[in-house]
Amino acid sequence: MKEYEKTGVLSIEDLRLPSEEQLKKGVAVIECVQNIPCNPCVDACPVKAISMRNINDIPVIDYDKCTGCGNCVAVCPGLAIFLVKTKDDTVFISIPYEFLPIPNVGDRVEMLDRRGEKKGKAEVVRVRRAGKTTIVTIKTEKRFAMVVRNIRVKDA
Repeated sequence: MKEYEKTGVLSIEDLRLPSEEQLKKGVAVIECVQNIPCNPCVDACPVKAISMRNINDIPVIDYDKCTGCGNCVAVCPGLAIFLVKTKDDTVFISIPYEFLPIPNVGDRVEMLDRRGEKKGKAEVVRVRRAGKTTIVTIKTEKRFAMVVRNIRVKDA
């Protein structure tokens, strides 16, 4: 049994991650590890960067093909796909967000890791609605690229 099956929390070792060069162009990072019948991310990808051997397999992304469009983020029912783009010492992380209140551009939000633990503050730089899912993009330090996977918005 894998550790995340006991704890419910993925670690970096459980994931296939993009290279530094791929992160510079911005790519989707898939954190789906369960073999369940689900494939909307495959169908949503306009460049066919996401594939599955069969409907019950986990999706695999070709980071060289991925354009970072975000279509897969919006359709993933498990909220398990994130966009990550680095620029110098900064990272932009786009997170599927289905809570209220929805943040506004310019807001400061708390960054949370996979366990829900606070990792500091970040600035919201983009908010867009994609179907039923809001995608919030935050700007923070590059060191958080593979750490932060959610945010907490404080009511004003």
